[in-house]
Amino acid sequence: MFKSLTTKGSALGRDESAADSTHVYPTLESLVRLRFDARGFSLLPHQPVSSLLSGRHASRLRGRGLTFEELRDYRPGDDIRSIDWRATARLRKTHVRVYSEERERPVLLVVDQRSCMFFGSARTTKATAAAELAALAAWSALDSGDRVGAIIFGDDDIVEVRPHRSRENVLRICHELVRMNRLLKADSGRSNPSKLNAALRRAVSVANHDHLVVLATDYFGNDNDTHRHATRLASHNDVLATLVYDPLGASLPIDGGADVTDGSHETTVNVTARVNERYVEQFRLLAEEIRGRLRSIRIPVLPICTHESIVSQLLNALGERR
Repeated sequence: MFKSLTTKGSALGRDESAADSTHVYPTLESLVRLRFDARGFSLLPHQPVSSLLSGRHASRLRGRGLTFEELRDYRPGDDIRSIDWRATARLRKTHVRVYSEERERPVLLVVDQRSCMFFGSARTTKATAAAELAALAAWSALDSGDRVGAIIFGDDDIVEVRPHRSRENVLRICHELVRMNRLLKADSGRSNPSKLNAALRRAVSVANHDHLVVLATDYFGNDNDTHRHATRLASHNDVLATLVYDPLGASLPIDGGADVTDGSHETTVNVTARVNERYVEQFRLLAEEIRGRLRSIRIPVLPICTHESIVSQLLNALGERR
């Protein structure tokens, strides 16, 4: 399968000399500026998360954990859902269970910066969109008073930034995102599918329980091991999966030449309506497979498009600011 596709002259990564003007690569300054958009923004929605990929099946992030405080008499205005019916029957008087919200929920970002992510047809590349999403999530976590860390993986390396509650740690995450993104080139070669599972294994060892784990990837290399690692992550944590995609990766321009490459070989394909129909169906089946696997373990999936603002997409999907 071809890992990337471009129409002639449209891929951002083709003209690296124009990288900064076309937003191919993020800068440290651009990721730091996202802290203003992150203020008052929550990655834990107040409503079920739905998306184009999850269809009618909504998943719910648990949000911050609750700690049991006490069992007391029912008072007017108490939520009837908090009534402890066993205690009520035993004590012959209505009792409710009182909980307090956990003060902290560490956030772990798992960010894909492999060569398969170095593709974009308009605003930016998938790799840069993932970096922007991660930076926004990191600043949001810090604004909420939570510790935040990251696992950033490329074709060769995996960088781990342990969760800490400090501006310096978020800046380190942003620095590593920029550094690894800058390693990507149009001729980077074949992407390493095994690094997805290697990064998830690392995430399992870091997020042992009660973390919010945010995945930012296109899931190249997704297989049964991916599902196993995601299941382990979701068993004791909240997991929010984002599927980063470019519209040109979902549908081709008809009646035009398209250059396709697997990282080693390149050829030109004459795109007809029939070719595009097969291509669209292939993307749909891939997205359906990813959605189905994650939905089976109650992980919500948010599509993140390279053509649109990351901030507006997250606000539309997760609801208004706090």
